[in-house]
Formats: sequence, structure tokens, C-alpha cells
Amino acid sequence: MELWNRTSPSDFILSDLFSHSACDLFLFSLVLGASTATLVGNILLLLLIRADRRLHTPMYFFLSQLSVMDLTLTGTVVPKMAANFLSGRKSISRGGCAAQIFLVVMVGGAECFLLAVMAYDRYLAVCHPLRYPALMNWKVCSLLVVASWMGGVADSVVDVGVVLSFPYCGSLKVDHFFCEVPALLRLSCADTSLFEDLIYACCAVMLLLPLGVIVASYTQVLTAVIKMPSTDGKQKALTTCSSHLAVVGLYYGGAMFSYMQRASARTPAGDRATSIFYTILTPMLNPFIYSLRNREVTRAVKKMLGK
Repeated sequence: MELWNRTSPSDFILSDLFSHSACDLFLFSLVLGASTATLVGNILLLLLIRADRRLHTPMYFFLSQLSVMDLTLTGTVVPKMAANFLSGRKSISRGGCAAQIFLVVMVGGAECFLLAVMAYDRYLAVCHPLRYPALMNWKVCSLLVVASWMGGVADSVVDVGVVLSFPYCGSLKVDHFFCEVPALLRLSCADTSLFEDLIYACCAVMLLLPLGVIVASYTQVLTAVIKMPSTDGKQKALTTCSSHLAVVGLYYGGAMFSYMQRASARTPAGDRATSIFYTILTPMLNPFIYSLRNREVTRAVKKMLGK
């Protein structure tokens, strides 16, 4: 036990999300339940997309990438948080902290771009249905997905390199349940204001540019749907697009609240609350939002259960 609790002087110390009171034990159980639902829901969606040929379309290809991102995000944060809570060992090495920053920032940036790609895909499918197969072929889909991931990787490499280059000469206790960039910057004994302004500007670009693409795409989609003569066509288009808009609302709501605030306006309690939202709740809800009102996914589930 002594060896287990021993930490290196250079290790960061994470804060507990929960205490060991009866109420917090119940909340911890809810978090584990939500994480399990995230795991089951996203893996099931990936298996359905792989198994059913009717789901081998660009939309579901993008959706499978969203599931991979959600699994990566939850898997990066929750296991370490749960292990710290159960073992009482709160330290995390510099390497482990760098890995958490890299994966969380990478997935966050990649998901911004992917949601914009999914909106553009719906715009082409609804507004240019005859040209859609040529415009959104598998080569284009693959390039768009790779570009989304690379955008996230570029952002995360810069964040990891700069954040861990700052000197940390005082307390190494991070006021967060995982290594998040703003929480680490508060511990540095150097002036980080320039980098904080740079983060704010980068977040504004990475959030607002894709959001602009999403708004422009769905403005065109809504205009096209209104002009559709077929009621069934309208319902199908609105069902698919409303699912995506619900995911966009959840993700961008939490991300903009978390990252579009100046450092002076942020609080540790607020950061923890929004982090729970976008690392645990949103990844859990995404597969259910896309599945509950989607006839193709429902048919794929029935087919799998029948087998």
C-alpha cells in the first residue's frame, strides 16, 4: 500500500470529483452507469454500421467516427477518475497528464470539424440529391474525416508542448478531476496570459468557423425542405437533420460555455461541471439521439436481434 501511494515529486495531484459520503457514492455510481451506457451504446452503433450493408453510407460512416471520438473521450477521462476515487491514489505523472491533454484536445477539435462535415453532408443529400453520390464519394468522405482528425491533432500537439513547457514551481495540485489546460495554467509560476489569449483565439476559430458551416448548411436544408412537395420526404429529411442538430446543440453548448470564457471569468467549480457535461453526458446521449428516431438504425437493431 505504501508503494502504491508513493508519488514522484514531479507528479501532478488530481482533485476528487466526489467525496466518500453516501450522496457522492450514489453520484459516482451514476457516472459509472453513464460511462457504461456510453460504452455499450457507441460500440453497438459501430457494430450495427459494420454489419448492415444498408448503413454503409457517408452519413453512417461519419457517425461511426463520432462514436470513436466519444469512446476515446470517455475512455481518457473516466477510468483514471474512477481509479483515483476507488484507490485513493490521486497522482498522475507528467506523461499521463500529457496523454490526457493530447487526447481530450484532439477529440474536441476533431469533433468540431466532424460535426461541420456532417452538416455539409446533409446539405448535399437534401439540396443536391442527384449529384450527391458523385460529390460525396468514399474518397471525399475519407479525406474529410482525416482532415477532421488532423485538425484536432495539430491543436493538441501545440497545447501539450506549450503547457508542459511552463515551469511549475509551487503546488502541483490540479483543481480538476483530469488534466485540463486551464486548470494546469493556474498552477504555473510563469506569466501565461499570452498563451491564454492564444487559446481563447484558437477556440473561437475552431468553434465558430465550423459552427458557421453548420448554420449555413442547415439554412439551405431548411429552405429546401420547405419547398419539398412530398410529406414523407420532408419528414425523413427533418428527422435526420433534427438528430444532428440536437447533437450539435449539446456539444457546442458545453464547449462554448467551457472554452469561450476568458480566464478571469472561469472558476474551478464551473470547469468541473461543464467537463462532466462534454466528457460523460454528451458521449452517452449521442448514439441514442441518432438511434431512437432513425428507422434505418431501428431496422438494423431488429435484424441483429432476429439473428
